[in-house]
Formats: sequence, C-alpha cells, structure tokens
Amino acid sequence: MDISKPPRPWYSKYRWHIMGSSALVAIIVYTIIIALAPRRQQVKSEDIKMATVSEVPFMEFVEAEGLVHPITTIQLNALESGFVDRIVREEGTMLQQGDTILILKNPDLLRTIEQEREQWQKTMRNLREQEIQMEQKSIDLKLQALEQRYQMGNLERKLKQTREEYSMGVKSRAELDIAEADFQHEHQKLLLQMQNLHHDSVTTLLRREMIVADRNTAELKWQTVQQRTNDLFVVAPTSGQLGNLNLTLGQQVSGGSKIGEIKVMSEYKIRTSLSEYYVERIHAGLPANIIQKQDTFTLQISRVMPEVRDRKFDTDLTFTSTTPDNIRLGKSYRVRIELGQPEQAVIIPRGDFYQKTGGRWIYCIDNDGIARRKEIKIGRQNPEQYEVIDGLQPEDKVIISGYERLGDFEEIVIK
Repeated sequence: MDISKPPRPWYSKYRWHIMGSSALVAIIVYTIIIALAPRRQQVKSEDIKMATVSEVPFMEFVEAEGLVHPITTIQLNALESGFVDRIVREEGTMLQQGDTILILKNPDLLRTIEQEREQWQKTMRNLREQEIQMEQKSIDLKLQALEQRYQMGNLERKLKQTREEYSMGVKSRAELDIAEADFQHEHQKLLLQMQNLHHDSVTTLLRREMIVADRNTAELKWQTVQQRTNDLFVVAPTSGQLGNLNLTLGQQVSGGSKIGEIKVMSEYKIRTSLSEYYVERIHAGLPANIIQKQDTFTLQISRVMPEVRDRKFDTDLTFTSTTPDNIRLGKSYRVRIELGQPEQAVIIPRGDFYQKTGGRWIYCIDNDGIARRKEIKIGRQNPEQYEVIDGLQPEDKVIISGYERLGDFEEIVIK
C-alpha cells in the first residue's frame, strides 16, 4: 500500500537562496557596525609616554647654546706705516698694558723727522733773534729817553739862568725867548720819546706773547713729529690676550690698518643666537642663568644685536655674580633666559604630540583605560612644558609621546 508523503514547504526549494541572502545581510550589518564604531588600536604601554596634567607655576623661558667671549675686544691698528722689523709678542700671549708687541721700520719717516728737526731748530733761532732785536730796540729807546732827560735838565738850568740874567738886564728879551723856545722844543721831543717808549713797551709785550705762542706751536709740532718714532713701536693699550696677529718679518703694514686685537680677560660674557620668534620679547636687563655641576650662575642680557641674519639674532649676557671656575674662551654653556615672572597655569610636559597634532588635540586616557582624542588649545611654551588654555583639567592623564606609532585612530587601547 502506498504511503502518501506530506507536501514540502514552499521555502524548501529556496532554502539556499535564503541562507545566502541571510549571510550577506549579516556581513553588511557587521560591516556597517564596524564602520560606525570608533577606530581603535592597541598599543603597549612601554611604546608610549604618558603624563598627568598639573596646575603649577609656569615660567616662560628660552634655552640656547652660548659661547664664552671676552668682555671686550680692542682692535690693534698700526699708527704708522712701515715694515715689520721685529715681532716681540706672539699670538695668544697674555699682555700687560704698555707691553711692546712689535716694532716697525720706516726709513722715509726717519728722514722726514730729521728734516722737521732742522726746521724746528731754524724756527727757534729766528724767534730768539726776534727777541734779541726787541730787547736791543727797547734798550736804545731807553737810552734815548735818558739822554733827552739829561738834555732837558741842562736846558732847564740854562733857562733859569737866562731869566735871572734878563731880570738883571744882562740878557735881552730875544735871548730869553730863544732859551724858552729851545726848552719847549726839547720838552715836546721828550714827550714824544716817552710816548714812543710806552708804545714800544706795549708792542714788545704783544710781540713777546706772539713769540711765546709761536715757540709753543713749534715745540708741540716737534713733539708730535718725535712721537711718530714712538708710534713705530706697537704696544698693548690695555691688559689682555693678544689675538689675530698674522704678520711676518719684513711685511709692509699701512698706517691705520688692523694688525691684531686684545681680548680683555678681566671679565667674560656669553653670546647666544636666538630665533627671530623672540626678537620682540628679548631686551637688555632680562635675567638668565646657566647650571653647571648643580651650581647656578646668574646672568643678564647686556646687549641685543639689532640685525637678524638667517632667521636668528645675537645677544650678549654678562655675569651678575660669580663665574664658573673652569670658564674658558670658546667654551659652550646651555643658557636659560627668563621671559617673564612665574604664573599659575595648567601645563603638560613637552612631547612629540605637538609635532603630530599641531597642538590641536591629544589622546586623553579615560577611567576605562582607553585613550581618546580630545580637542585642546595650547598657549605659551618653554623647552620643558606647554601651557594648556582649554580642553584639559588638572589630574587628567594624557599620552604625550609615541605618536609615530599611534597613527590617526580615534581610540587607543593601552595594554
């Protein structure tokens, strides 16, 4: 007897189609879920550097490499031209003020000085002859005045006698008039001689002053000429170390040309080059310091160079207290220049996140141990810290370094 079979469900003939469609839908849903979920990466804790946000006094400063220079460098110039006859001190020698450095030879200058000496001697002789002539003239005038006074005495006595004889009737009126006329003539002559003597005295006084001035001028000129021989000896204008003396025996040196320099070693300064970014904030008087072997030495900016070259400008700093014991010219120090007073601020340590994110965001670690991107705003900075103006709070934990391994994921799972 035949057994009737139940009818097959309608979907049985489409079961493979249904199973395939269901799998496809599942894959699509999974893909959508994965696409919408935050992108996540796992990273080992030793591959990153984490830090805690804190609120502490923030000091804005800049650090730069500085080289030790002498406090002052004085350029040595040759006052006279000549040939190098002898080099007394070698480059690098420590000098005292007045020490001879080198000796020049200039035969033309010596001949010129000899000619000037002869001219000076001639001038002095001429001035002395003028003095002798004035003295002789004054003596002659005084002798003439003395003789005239003597003549006046004789005429006065003769006039007195003529008057007496006229009153006695011995002499006539005409003889008396002649005697009086002779007396008046000699009297006027004496007055003129006395006036001439007075004028000569005044003139002599003025001429003596002129002769003294001419003699002083001639003496000064001769001393100046003599000094030129001393200028052939190049001496140290101050104590210090001789540098840049690049001369050889017999070399010709022009007057006024640079022949070396003196480095004053009584004090030192440190010269640094800073980025033009700080050019408007750096000025004389700003404090600074260097740290060596746990000792801090304070400085301050003494001069800011106005020129900016290759996007940098130079500054000079001088010590305000003691100097390191082992300080040497050319030695380098790490200088920290303070740009203001400490202020309370929210800060994080420096890290490579700034180069990766431009300071716009950072990975902040939540309580579940997952680091998520967070928008932040960076303010001031120094070589050790960043000031966070917005986006973070004290005690927040952030990833500050290792961003080259983190890529650009939304979330970081720290193992």
